[in-house]
Amino acid sequence: MTTPTALLPLSRVLVVDDHRKIREPLAAYLRKQAFDVRTADSAESMWQLLSSQPFDLIVLDVMLPDGDGFDLCARLYQSSRTPVILLTARDTPADRIRGLDLGADDYLAKPFEPGELVARINSVLRRSAPHTATPRKTPAEQAATRHYHFADLAFVHPAGDLTDSSGNSTRLSTAQGRLLQVFLECPQQLLDRGRLIELTAQPGSEVYDRTIDRQVSRLRRTLAEIAGQDDLLRTVWGGGYMLVADVTQRQP
Repeated sequence: MTTPTALLPLSRVLVVDDHRKIREPLAAYLRKQAFDVRTADSAESMWQLLSSQPFDLIVLDVMLPDGDGFDLCARLYQSSRTPVILLTARDTPADRIRGLDLGADDYLAKPFEPGELVARINSVLRRSAPHTATPRKTPAEQAATRHYHFADLAFVHPAGDLTDSSGNSTRLSTAQGRLLQVFLECPQQLLDRGRLIELTAQPGSEVYDRTIDRQVSRLRRTLAEIAGQDDLLRTVWGGGYMLVADVTQRQP
């Protein structure tokens, strides 16, 4: 008698958009791509769903009738750290920077191809593992995973997990995780803004000095909250920034 193969649970996605002609066809398309999809037409209904069940990822429209998507993204990042992909018709560099700074994991401008959204969802889910029901990593992906230890903290890249000495884990946003990984690769070294932009900017994105300043400030606050040390990231006036900690790293 053959034992049936256990099926992996589907990744659960919440689509939040007040336009039914966008929301429902998109949900139907994602279901055909093997996602478990729920929908919400407002911020209120989104919070109700989040209070009753967990989600692996949220696709969030920036313009909702009862809430600003950027503010909602910031609240989601603070409350649950559930990965967020923002959808918006506002596709200026300033809007993209704002969304990523507030904790969004990706940003897609309307109109968009559903297939591109699926690719971005899969990419974000891979980065946020093991917190979501995603497939196991390939050997190549496992080899690319790095573990860093510094100041009684442990950080796993690219998953973005930052763990304190008590074992409490926090998932950093994609932007924060990328920035921290750069500092961990260059401990006790002064990195100016230009170098940080070069090492953290994604292909096709536009990053500015003020963006790096804000990202470093947010990362400094995060490290202070988790490690209880507010001087791990030091500002060198006129020079840039430096991670003041000894770092050890290994590959699994």
